[in-house]
Amino acid sequence: MPASRTDVLAGRHPVRDALDLADGRIEKVYLQKGVHGSAIDGIRRAARAAGVPVQMVPRQKVDGLAPQAEHQGVVAVVAPVAYLDIDRMLSAVAPTLDDVRETKPVLIVLDEIEDPRNFGAILRSAVAAGAAGAIVPERRMAPLSAVAVKASAGTALQIPVARVSSLADALHQLKERGYWVVGLADDEGPGGPEVTTVWAYDWDRAVAIVVGNEGGGLRTGVRAACDVIASIPMRGPAESLNASVAAGIALFAAVRDRED
Repeated sequence: MPASRTDVLAGRHPVRDALDLADGRIEKVYLQKGVHGSAIDGIRRAARAAGVPVQMVPRQKVDGLAPQAEHQGVVAVVAPVAYLDIDRMLSAVAPTLDDVRETKPVLIVLDEIEDPRNFGAILRSAVAAGAAGAIVPERRMAPLSAVAVKASAGTALQIPVARVSSLADALHQLKERGYWVVGLADDEGPGGPEVTTVWAYDWDRAVAIVVGNEGGGLRTGVRAACDVIASIPMRGPAESLNASVAAGIALFAAVRDRED
């Protein structure tokens, strides 16, 4: 039986069928503690094969996710749209190196953004700025859920989003395709790429802007994969900006001098 919420799928057979479909829409599977059997084992194997995290939770958590649904101890969080394979997305944006250099696309890359509202707000800014796509990691990333879509005012459905197992590897792939990778950070950090500001950087090129986690910023491996680290100078006493605000500033800095 389908769940009563639009962003979850409830029941052993519906969840297993969705995992077997492998279209990238399943974000996470919740299993009720104490449930066992061949169907549960099959769901675990299918989730592992699909790279979908599984979490054991109390009955109350499952009931809360799928109220009034016959969940049988199994609930999956489902994205409103399927994630794309990164090669497919990049080929659609600019298939060749010459295309990348000529069209100079802007991409947004999110490094473990935890709040779905921040996720949605960043996608809204990306769409408004004309970004060509977004890239997110498979794990420890907020789901592209109904909450994220609402925070984006519906624009999250208007931008292609690719999900990757290794963000650092994806950044190296972007560089091979002709993109410059710009990480956002408010300090110089432990060595690594050169440091500039979003106002001083030359954005007249294909760029991928990387936004770090709300609390921890850019992970070490992700930061090391960047070509440059750009900060946002602040005049007031605030130590940092919200991730979605920082992303919006950088996105519009990147496109401010481009022709419509």
